[in-house]
Amino acid sequence: MTNPILIPELRELLAENDTETIRKFCQQNHPAAIAELICGLEPSEIWQILHLLEPPLRAEIFSFFDLDKQVELATGPSRKDMARLLEEMAPDDRADLVQKLDKTLLEEILPLVAKAEREDIRKLVSYEERTAGAVMSTDYAVLRPELTALQAIEQIRLQAPSKETIYYIYVIDENRRLIGFVSLKDLITAKPNQLVREIMHPDIICARVDDDQEVVARLIEKYDLIAIPIVDENGVLVGIVTHDDAIDIIRQEQTEDMEKLMAIAGSHEITDYLRTPWWKHFKNRVYWVVALAILGLFSGMIIHNFETTLVNLLILALYMPMIADTGGNTGSQSATVIVRALALGQIQPKDFLRVLFKELKIALAIAIVLGVLSYVKVVFLSRNVEIPLGFSLSRIALAIAASLSLQVITATLIGAALPLLVARFKYDPAVVASPALTTIVDITGLLIYFSTARFLLGV
Repeated sequence: MTNPILIPELRELLAENDTETIRKFCQQNHPAAIAELICGLEPSEIWQILHLLEPPLRAEIFSFFDLDKQVELATGPSRKDMARLLEEMAPDDRADLVQKLDKTLLEEILPLVAKAEREDIRKLVSYEERTAGAVMSTDYAVLRPELTALQAIEQIRLQAPSKETIYYIYVIDENRRLIGFVSLKDLITAKPNQLVREIMHPDIICARVDDDQEVVARLIEKYDLIAIPIVDENGVLVGIVTHDDAIDIIRQEQTEDMEKLMAIAGSHEITDYLRTPWWKHFKNRVYWVVALAILGLFSGMIIHNFETTLVNLLILALYMPMIADTGGNTGSQSATVIVRALALGQIQPKDFLRVLFKELKIALAIAIVLGVLSYVKVVFLSRNVEIPLGFSLSRIALAIAASLSLQVITATLIGAALPLLVARFKYDPAVVASPALTTIVDITGLLIYFSTARFLLGV
């Protein structure tokens, strides 16, 4: 950032009404940097600064605020100012904001928005959340196939100022159906009299308006696109999703998956940790924690039922944490790999048996390694422990190693099976990955541990 100004200095400039310095500072720096700096000011102070700027720059800076801050600013005293901002914002950015606004507030602002932008807002917010239609932009450039390359360049020169990107230009027929695309490079390198239909690419990668937003983002990532066109059920071009939108989508989906993996509820929006009230964090975390704590009571019941086994062989208690930790770790590893493969479309629920067979082979290899290590560990670490008559340390070590190996196998298979089963019933597999999986594996691990000890040692 050139000519850095801190918040106290900004406030001083506002108090002195030094509008020229503030205006130059905002013009000389990137809008994202300006937004990051002034978001620490009071809403009234932010509006003072925004009012000093030209509408396009004002809207660009505003777009870089997080959604919560945008909503806070939108509730300010001037509905007319907010309407002008909405007109200048990119279509997908303003659609995101409008979906977060209170309905009463929105009804006060929308009539003040110009008709074209107002209709665009109503159209975009009509699409279901998390679909391509909800995140697309309607700022795209189009051409007709009968134009020459020279005429097309002239058309693009006229369209460019109001479009989000012009590197890809989409070719449409008289019914606005998408029939191909040309890049700016194609037009510049073509002969002036060459027709657009001769240089366009007819095999175009596109997405449907009702496709999931993550599918669209993955297409952009897979084919290394700058933007992807969005069409309706009739093949009519209705918008585009750009690469920067894809980055936002992937970040949002990763945030959602990460929070679900850790059993955090809520909307899974990308929010600022320090600006989120403590009670919202509490509400998002407490339900699963309580539910899993109740489920964890079964572990206590299992230990109680095998109380005699523990009394007769207290050494078994020393290795209970090892059994629980190993099961949780192997189960979580398996679940994480499967959830990721499902998210990337590498496997489907129909691959259930193939996946389980593969995970079984992995589990058997890990079980052999850990079984041998645990046997050596018990023999070495417990050689000075007092062993009751009728038992030998080697037999006890064998029982512990066998139960650990069985725990590894069952935990791995459970970790693989649960996400696939949940996905089969159209739910998010990340929900069961962890710590729900860990709780389940703990219960099965204790059952395996004590049952194996009772069977092999006769206690």
